[in-house]
Amino acid sequence: MPPGRPPILDVDQHPRPRRVPESTDTRRTSMKTENIKVACSSCNLRELCMPVGLEPTELQRIDDIVAKRRKVRRREMLFRNGDRFTSLYAIRTGVFKTRVASQDGRDQVTGFQMAGEIIGLDGIVNDQHTCDAVALEDSEVCVMPFDRIEELSREVSALQRHVHQIMSREIVREHGVMMLLGSMRAEERLAAFLLNLAQRLHARGFSRSELVLRMTREEMGSYLGLKLETVSRTLSKFMDDGLIEVQQRNLRIVDAEGLRRLITPAGC
Repeated sequence: MPPGRPPILDVDQHPRPRRVPESTDTRRTSMKTENIKVACSSCNLRELCMPVGLEPTELQRIDDIVAKRRKVRRREMLFRNGDRFTSLYAIRTGVFKTRVASQDGRDQVTGFQMAGEIIGLDGIVNDQHTCDAVALEDSEVCVMPFDRIEELSREVSALQRHVHQIMSREIVREHGVMMLLGSMRAEERLAAFLLNLAQRLHARGFSRSELVLRMTREEMGSYLGLKLETVSRTLSKFMDDGLIEVQQRNLRIVDAEGLRRLITPAGC
């Protein structure tokens, strides 16, 4: 992302059941945990979610920690608010949203996470999760027990630094969201969201301009602080202006520079 622009949003075998005492939902999803070896050293998302420059012996020790995958079906929860915090999760495939309940009882989307990103950091502060993580499509995560990560971080400085970088990135993302909601018009918010989403997907080997929107317009609006009608109306305006093309959930960015000019007008 170019300097000065606020970050917006910021890989089978038969499953073996295991018992997890935290919650009923966790007990259901635990049936989808696969006790198979996951090799970070051979994962094509390694550079996105693991520290770079590790020695082979250090990478092997991380491989020993990340030994399980969990499949989460569309609309199912990976964890929910109040669940006991035990692990961080590296998204291997799929897309998640995190959400919290607002004071009036409505769900507020707080972020969208995709392959190569780490979720579950919210649970570190008090050993329990403070939000729900919901799969927007059939997904798979690598389970990283946090106690073992903490233990290894004391011995592998690159891993400790990487964990700190992940936490710092979350702080920066929160600042970006505050700026997004506090100072941008609807057109600016949606343009920034689409450009950021395209950038993140491109970093994972997808097209720079063609997107499949896994989230609904209502979920986009919840994250951006906009009503559903405003999101739909703004997307239609972008289409009329020749900035994007939309076919159901398939979106193509036709004029990326035009979207950028909405965020940073000429002369600013």
